[in-house]
Amino acid sequence: MPLDQEESNGGEKEMSFLDHLEELRWHVIRSLIAVVIFTIVAFVLAPWIFQNIVFAPARVDFATFKWLCKLGDLIGHEALCVKEIPFKVQSRFMTGQFTMHIMASFIIGLVIAFPYVVWEIWRFIKPGLQVKERRYSRGAVAAVSLLFFSGVLFGYFIIAPWMVYFLANYSISDMIVNEFDITSYVSTVVLLVLGSGLLFQLPVVIFFLSKMGIVTPQFLRKYRKHSVVVILIIAAIVTPPDPLSQIMITIPLYILFEISIVISAIVARQKAKDEAEELLREQSSAS
Repeated sequence: MPLDQEESNGGEKEMSFLDHLEELRWHVIRSLIAVVIFTIVAFVLAPWIFQNIVFAPARVDFATFKWLCKLGDLIGHEALCVKEIPFKVQSRFMTGQFTMHIMASFIIGLVIAFPYVVWEIWRFIKPGLQVKERRYSRGAVAAVSLLFFSGVLFGYFIIAPWMVYFLANYSISDMIVNEFDITSYVSTVVLLVLGSGLLFQLPVVIFFLSKMGIVTPQFLRKYRKHSVVVILIIAAIVTPPDPLSQIMITIPLYILFEISIVISAIVARQKAKDEAEELLREQSSAS
């Protein structure tokens, strides 16, 4: 059979295994090029990025603290207004600043290029889908990107500032001074923000697992209580070892889990409808 034979469900050409690998290679290369370009831009703009983005959650003039201060003034609760954060950062290793410069630039480049990377992955997967599957998956890139950036913003504006505030003020003895190493601070913040973005992909993961028949809404409802334990474990792994950060990531994750149950139920109903229509067509053709 020739490799350029047309398929009946969409006009896509049949490809050999090596052709698929070659196609995948170019999608990966283009994705890496996009990440590298944004990484270089972030590397060049590092002084501004570190001052206004990376270190911003450790300052009292950060947007989150300003909002809380305004809320405290509005409801007459001055305790919500953060007046001071005893935050000091230092570099104790010769390669500390350079290493964090590269790491932060790469993570920022990856975050900015994420929608394009997802689009390249989708371009590789799309030809292998059936017509109905393509129709049901419209907007997949936009949905994945929206969830990712929602998680990134949640991690940056909600979890990161409270994590810094809690850990900067935490002390078990007056003899101990909190002076954080730059490698510890930057790696914790950027990985926390990136991890939040990835964790917010839960509804997308459940959607595809439901499409493959691996997960059903009945299964998710049956193990709802167990999911809380799993979410708590994931939150403990992703966030620093303080209960406030774990609770703050656990709540939206559980909400996303409940949304995932609804998504799984919609997928299950659609699959049942498609199977019923297929059965009617077979019966009609047989008669």
